[in-house]
Amino acid sequence: MSNRFPRVGVIGAGQLARMMVAPATALGVDLLLFAENAHDSAAQITHYVVGDYTNLAEVLDFARQCDVVTFEHELVPLSVIKGLEAAGIKVYPSSSAFIYSQDKAAMRAKLARFPAPHSKVITKASEITSFPVIAKAISGGYDGRGVWKVNSQEDLSEILRSTSPLLIEELVQFDTEIAVMVARSPHGQATSWAPVETVQSDGICIMTITPAQKISQATAEKAQQLALEIAQEVGVVGVMAVEMFVRDDELFINELAMRPHNSGHWSIEGAVTSQFEQHLRAILDLPLGSPEMVHPFVVMGNILGGEKMDMYRPYLHLMARAPQLHFHQYKKEVRPGRKIGHVTMAGDDLLHLTQEVAHARDYMSGVIDE
Repeated sequence: MSNRFPRVGVIGAGQLARMMVAPATALGVDLLLFAENAHDSAAQITHYVVGDYTNLAEVLDFARQCDVVTFEHELVPLSVIKGLEAAGIKVYPSSSAFIYSQDKAAMRAKLARFPAPHSKVITKASEITSFPVIAKAISGGYDGRGVWKVNSQEDLSEILRSTSPLLIEELVQFDTEIAVMVARSPHGQATSWAPVETVQSDGICIMTITPAQKISQATAEKAQQLALEIAQEVGVVGVMAVEMFVRDDELFINELAMRPHNSGHWSIEGAVTSQFEQHLRAILDLPLGSPEMVHPFVVMGNILGGEKMDMYRPYLHLMARAPQLHFHQYKKEVRPGRKIGHVTMAGDDLLHLTQEVAHARDYMSGVIDE
């Protein structure tokens, strides 16, 4: 049948894949996941196969069942992605773009003309004489892992013993952190959502506020323009997050993530087109949807695992207290500090939204009990 709806293969079956299921279902698109095991967040609710994403033969068997393949994490070896491409599989983002979300040194070199912290790659602590600095593992770091604030050569030597080479960046004294989500299709159509303020604790994002409040309209527009230029520069297809530091009206590119991202979760309830639907549209080369906000403000709070194991009972209190709250459970095993869900609330009173989301986040995590 020439009008057959396509099948999208997603390597990874965590919460990002889980949140792709609803828009895929609405579009009539068939999702097939390449999961690590049957208990993965998204494997609980849609079709999947279990395999090893580092094994090209297994991934090829999976990919040949799909019309296009995408990713929900950055851990797939570049050699596997190139192997898929060599076999004629349509893969988005491509290996030529994906490398810049996997290899921080390559990303810095590629984006040398964009504003960013000064950086260099080192193998010896003696190469750095001025402290403090930020040290980053070149690959594999996320949620604050693989990133260190370093105050001395002794500390740097210790890190280098287990992680070498390292990317060293200047410590930027910034006013706020923002992220700009962009989407780009194979034929070059691109859109961006409003810049998002990301609130961090111990390197983990605990809340986002959209639109970002601590920047001017001019800075917001400049940030969106930068993100769109970066999307074109790296040739990404799909959704990408561009994380930035802001100091006064200066912007510094921090990280790229070439997939739906935590800083875009607000868009499920807060935008005309969510990041998850937009990612599917982009990789299928469909016309992109509107990224416009449908409320003046949207606040999202990440639920981190804590002492509380029962994630259902808190609904009784929270739904009665704030009927406008939206809940997203990832159905992952509760472990301290692990992202196990998020809540979102949209409206026109930012202070109220922020207070309610913070309360819900802390109540579900067990930080507070009333």
